[in-house]
Amino acid sequence: MALHDRRPILTDMTANDLSSGARLIHSHSDANDGRRPIGIRCRLLLFMMLAGLLPGCGLVFDAIELVHPLTGDELSTICSRGRLRVGISVEPFRPFVFPAVYTDEGIRVTGLDVELIREVSRALSDHCGGRQPIVPTLHLTRFRDLLIELNEGHLDLFVSSFSGNVPGSHPGGLWTSIPYFHDGGIGVIVRRPDVEEKVLAALHHQTEQIDTLAAMQEGLSGLTVAVQNRRTAHFYAEANLPRTKLVVCDSLPAAVETKDPPIDVILTDYPILQYVTKRVWPDWRLLERPDGSPLILTREYFSIVTSEEKRRLQWLLNNLLYRLEETGRLAKMRRRWLQEDYAPTRRATVEGLPLEVSKVPGHYNQGQCRMAGK
Repeated sequence: MALHDRRPILTDMTANDLSSGARLIHSHSDANDGRRPIGIRCRLLLFMMLAGLLPGCGLVFDAIELVHPLTGDELSTICSRGRLRVGISVEPFRPFVFPAVYTDEGIRVTGLDVELIREVSRALSDHCGGRQPIVPTLHLTRFRDLLIELNEGHLDLFVSSFSGNVPGSHPGGLWTSIPYFHDGGIGVIVRRPDVEEKVLAALHHQTEQIDTLAAMQEGLSGLTVAVQNRRTAHFYAEANLPRTKLVVCDSLPAAVETKDPPIDVILTDYPILQYVTKRVWPDWRLLERPDGSPLILTREYFSIVTSEEKRRLQWLLNNLLYRLEETGRLAKMRRRWLQEDYAPTRRATVEGLPLEVSKVPGHYNQGQCRMAGK
């Protein structure tokens, strides 16, 4: 049921009916309970029947809110709850989120996005008065479910190297913050020398008048190109590379390991490819321009995501990110995760956030690949 259908259903019940039902629900039983006026008992019955019908559409919460209006806004709700419910992608995108590891303290995840989540939690703790820390809890979330999860109130925000500026990357109804990572973009990795030569030859043709899109359309023509489902490279390839054989994969590891069909080229976020080609999959080569500069097909930045109507939370996030940027804290975080040498397991042990055991199988499930359109 659509969100906009909720209020009309509930407004058929008068305020007096609802308040009467609420009083009856919360009153203590007494000897005269069986002799309550029939009208009141009917209104209570109607209230309870509606409550039984509404859970599937998420409307019980709305009904209760009409009976006992909730005070405050989304920030007050987080303060009262003492928890920040954060969605992260099911697939870990190194170095923004690393695969979960087992430590003496339990299962932990770490990465640039995880450190950022800690900063958001600290800012919320300060906003809430600092009497108790706001504890971040991680929820594995698929991109296709973001609109529902955020607008239905199951999550407060989402942080997973999410592009805020690529067309089609997020549906209406979602809001993206100012960037916390500016130097994103789509990169290219290959494994076979002949494929590399074909792409580089197309780039050489554009040396006098640079046109990266035209070079990619020529160099990737006829090749089998893998992208991750609903990531920015997927939208880019659909819009700009009609002469490729496009393969859509559930994860980057699935694209690397699939043999049917054999993959010639993988497109995904450049900083992720920088990390994995150096430390995880050295058989794959990150392509550069003929002059040695990075080959980036389009620019993108990464943002925090929340639902469109959460204005106070949006201002808290933007103000926090602006302060982290102007103090140099964000630049330090980016250097720490993208440029330094470190052991992710060690950082997970020392500073990682916990992940429930039940969520680990989904976190490691790399899925499959299939031809686009199937």
